[in-house]
Amino acid sequence: MPQVRRQDVPPLLLQHLLERIHERHIGAKQLELLAAWLDGEPKVPEGPWYKRFSGMTVCGEGELIKTFLLPGQAPQGERVR
Repeated sequence: MPQVRRQDVPPLLLQHLLERIHERHIGAKQLELLAAWLDGEPKVPEGPWYKRFSGMTVCGEGELIKTFLLPGQAPQGERVR
């Protein structure tokens, strides 16, 4: 199982993630929770996955985070802890 990539994220994907953070008003506390989770070097599935936090859901595929959803938006893929 891969680990979430934290470096060398494709520039267009990074731009997309930054836009979602801004558009969906994802706060610093949620990003701190994400960073703490990433510090644990979590393993994620090869295919689509998601991780729920109190104020957002992180969606990814394999080693890449693909987007951020707000509570109430339905993620796809395998839930990770």
